[in-house]
Amino acid sequence: MGIEGMVGSPPQALLERLKDYGQEDAFAFWDELSPPERHSLVKDLESLDLSRIDRIIRCSMRSQGLPVAAIEPVPESDVSAVEGRTPEERERWWKMGLKAISEGKLAVLLLSGGQGTRLGSSDPKGCFNIGLPSGKSLFQIQAERILCVQKLAARAAKEGSVASVSIHWYIMTSPFTDDATRKFFESHKYFGLEADQVTFFQQGTMPCISKDGRFIMETPYRVAKAPDGNGGVYSALRSSKLLEDMAARGIKYIDCYGVDNALVRVADPTFLGYFIEKGSDAAAKVVRKAYPQEKVGVFVRRGKGGPLTVVEYSELDPALASMINQETGRLRFCWSNVCLHMFTLDFLNQVANALEKDSIYHLAEKKIPSIHGHTAGMKMEQFVFDAFPYAPSTALFEVVREEEFAPVKNATGSSFDTPDSARLLVLRLHTRWVVAAGGFLTHSVPLYATGVEVSPLCSYAGENLEAICRGRTFHAPCEIAF
Repeated sequence: MGIEGMVGSPPQALLERLKDYGQEDAFAFWDELSPPERHSLVKDLESLDLSRIDRIIRCSMRSQGLPVAAIEPVPESDVSAVEGRTPEERERWWKMGLKAISEGKLAVLLLSGGQGTRLGSSDPKGCFNIGLPSGKSLFQIQAERILCVQKLAARAAKEGSVASVSIHWYIMTSPFTDDATRKFFESHKYFGLEADQVTFFQQGTMPCISKDGRFIMETPYRVAKAPDGNGGVYSALRSSKLLEDMAARGIKYIDCYGVDNALVRVADPTFLGYFIEKGSDAAAKVVRKAYPQEKVGVFVRRGKGGPLTVVEYSELDPALASMINQETGRLRFCWSNVCLHMFTLDFLNQVANALEKDSIYHLAEKKIPSIHGHTAGMKMEQFVFDAFPYAPSTALFEVVREEEFAPVKNATGSSFDTPDSARLLVLRLHTRWVVAAGGFLTHSVPLYATGVEVSPLCSYAGENLEAICRGRTFHAPCEIAF
């Protein structure tokens, strides 16, 4: 129906469908709207999959009141702890991982739907420059780590004569970041990657609802919507047919991570080798929780012999959070989720279908911008860790926080997880690499406040630096590149 048809009453069929789902209030202001506004409202409502949204609202509200099984600590046997690992195992996993990568079996999946709002920027978070000597953005650092692993895998497979290795990178954006992300990659020539090895796709949005499940109207002619959480990745992969795309490329394993970590080891061969050897459906890197009140989700077991899952810090009883395991002297619930995951493609398919069938989303109480000002309502979200309860087996892989976790969440000046704290973590780690490789540092400010940055094109995890560093002196802060 064109704009000129938007006089009189709302389209009858659409009104009937809304009535079926108790959402006819969306037309409350129809009489006051101009023809273009009416057209806009009808288009907005027609874009919604009403039966699916209704099912999600009902299933999510119903599951909110249900009792959940008691939580138990993760059994020690499910975790590969750093101190229990031998150099032989690391070497074996590294080689296994590089072999699978050279055979094209690994894809990388980046969760990048968020804007840098808390960082004081409306750009996609991945465009953020944390102030390293090189001035590189998070996207560039991650792209260069992929380039480095490709080179290492090609070199390792040289005996088997693989000329070049390409790791496909799937990047999930949101309606708020999609255009800016694509343009950023184009203007930087994909940071040295081939344009056709990067696939962008968008996570969905969900209407914001009131306590009784009605749509909240942002304006008289638009429903308020919000992104469906980083767990929206499963339904987005499903609806954009990318799971089939992965299968067609011969991909078997997917390394999935969040954009806001300056030390993320993208496509980590060691983690992949461990995952393949374990034969699990899903795996997660974990770091040891620093102190009981730390605001991180932890892995737990749901019920006796139940599946592993993540409990958010806000949902963990403070008494449980403080409990000590008498045998190890560590917190009983100590394995923190840092959004570094590995899945088999088969499992991703199962999860995408199971989550869609169950239709249970987390309901987060928020202030929603609406025609009545900011009003109390709910956003509907899924989280990437919602996959774990569906996994017949999940393996946890402990990593050292200082080597792999430098979150960039809050604006400079906040007390933690800022660009400044992340930058220092990178500089300190890379300084240790350079010194271990026989290099020296001079510095005009105290060393705890500076350091050197090693380009990912030179080294992925501190390897192959002797030729560049031995016997040389570097003045901090600086970037060491070829």
